[in-house]
Amino acid sequence: MKCAALLYAASLFVLSPLGGVAAEGAARVTPMTPDVVESYDAVRPSADFIKRVEMVPMRDGVKLYTVIFMKKGVKNAPILLSRTPYDAKGSTARAASQKLVNVLPAMDAPFVDDGYIRVYQDIRGLRHSEGQWIMNRPLAGPLNDTGIDESTDAYDTIDWLVKNVPQGNGKVGIIGSSYLGFTSLMAEINPHPALKAAAPQSPMVDGWRGDDWFHNGAFRLPSFDYALEMSEDKGDGSGIPHGAGDDYTLYLNAGSAGDFARAWGLDAVPFVQKLMQNPAYTPFWSLQAVDQLMAKRPLTVPTMLIVGQWDQEDSYGAPAMYKALADSKRRKAPLSLVIGPWRHSGVNHYGYELGALIFTGDTAAEFRTRWLKPFFDHYLKGAADPRIPAAISYATGANRWDESPRWPMGTPTPLYLTADFGTSFDKPAQAGHDDYVSDPAKPVPFIPRPIHMGDPMQWKPWLVQDQRFVSSRPDVLAYEGEPLGKAVHIMGAPAVELYAATSGSDSDWVVKLIDIYPDDIPEPVKEGSKPGVAGFELPVGIEIFRGRYVHGYATPQALAPGKVEHYRFELPNVDHVFLPGHRIGVQIQSSLFPLYDRNPQTYVSNIFDAGRGDYRAATQSVYRGGEQASRVWLPVVP
Repeated sequence: MKCAALLYAASLFVLSPLGGVAAEGAARVTPMTPDVVESYDAVRPSADFIKRVEMVPMRDGVKLYTVIFMKKGVKNAPILLSRTPYDAKGSTARAASQKLVNVLPAMDAPFVDDGYIRVYQDIRGLRHSEGQWIMNRPLAGPLNDTGIDESTDAYDTIDWLVKNVPQGNGKVGIIGSSYLGFTSLMAEINPHPALKAAAPQSPMVDGWRGDDWFHNGAFRLPSFDYALEMSEDKGDGSGIPHGAGDDYTLYLNAGSAGDFARAWGLDAVPFVQKLMQNPAYTPFWSLQAVDQLMAKRPLTVPTMLIVGQWDQEDSYGAPAMYKALADSKRRKAPLSLVIGPWRHSGVNHYGYELGALIFTGDTAAEFRTRWLKPFFDHYLKGAADPRIPAAISYATGANRWDESPRWPMGTPTPLYLTADFGTSFDKPAQAGHDDYVSDPAKPVPFIPRPIHMGDPMQWKPWLVQDQRFVSSRPDVLAYEGEPLGKAVHIMGAPAVELYAATSGSDSDWVVKLIDIYPDDIPEPVKEGSKPGVAGFELPVGIEIFRGRYVHGYATPQALAPGKVEHYRFELPNVDHVFLPGHRIGVQIQSSLFPLYDRNPQTYVSNIFDAGRGDYRAATQSVYRGGEQASRVWLPVVP
């Protein structure tokens, strides 16, 4: 009788597929029942939020994976949208939690706490979305005959959201950094009427002039890894399997950038082919430049452009966009530019420090609280007008925020190179030149070796790397001014005006503007940092120019050996104060490796196809004084 009772009781309860017990009537399991579940809803009834996952249809029938989050109970709420190639599902799973502020990225917390509906979407062809992906898909037009682009996809997404999210108030804002900055800008071209505000951060605007792929024609080698990662497995690729050795040695031994691509099979990747087939500023690049596209249209969406002063990936885009739109007679909406003391996308993270530099508090959180959220609150919620100024920038050196009525604020003031490797605001009367030998077999590293460009601890802060590690190299010209008697404040993009010649037939020119700290400062920039702040050589701005483009970006040509050429290009936009006692320095060199590919210094029609015999040492001459006075124009403010 006892055994029969036990058997009867056991028949009432069976193990459930998720563990525990199942009530009578639940599906029975056997030892061979597959131990998988079709799905699990991680949002439990106790959660303080609602999550919806939708496949939103586009006008051509393609459906895009879209994740919608909101606090329970929100009504008449604005929608804040981000369109990403980096996995909307993963971006909204920061922690396994039943609290919305823990699930979403940290920068979202003030918005969702205040009743915003937060939406992330995988762009066409990547991650969980349908369709075909094209890197920075060109706007419908000469380069795209499909009629489908990131602008139309944004329009269709916003249209669906305002019609199918009943908790919304019919107003949408868009935000995002890097590639998401690009998709934010594209949403502003022929925008949906419900799009009321946009905050593109570090946007990819012109991949040849100064964003991800090239800078003034010099190719950025990390582009290869990114291209492969994004081209594999709907954007979930693993990159080039080249091991953990020094990237300097890896790329140097490979030969040209093209040799490296072919050795690793990258020449089969369509976007790599596009890069290698368009080394000059052809219509392939100019017709995709978002600043040029938007300058031809009226700006109708209030826009806040955001960039980090030491953005190691997309320093060009936001200021270029502001320049294109600020004075446009077509502009019908407010426009502002923000420059913070951050690395790439640093606005969305903690802003206490960068490399060896420490700021006064969390500058990123301060900006988001003081300006970014009030900007969206005004246009999406009807809050009071925060009267955002035309320019908001953080004065590094002095460590304070500046609000300005325009950008740039400074007056161009020449800082000349002088004899005995000095710098001066007084033009030297005596002409001369300084020489060095640039050897492609021994390129100047962009950070101390060993170099691992995939290491975020090296990559993110490299633009504030103490430049003493190369200042004594014989192939680097290091000019240093006298200690300043008073502060020099610059606000804008320092402009390089370089008179230089090479014994070769092509050359790269790298110019660095440097804040040289006094030797008698007693404490390090950061506790425990070595060698500390004394004598620290802080790069305020670094940029490269490929010599073959001196007479036109679209018309490369060989340099005449020994002929002095007149180069003009800009360093990144900055707000910086050189304090009294500091010195202003300038460094000039001809390589920045392996961030940029080596110039063979022998002209070949396509540097990707340079042979090993084309790489030759050359004598470089930088001219100063007289009629060929090399200088850096500093945008000085009182």
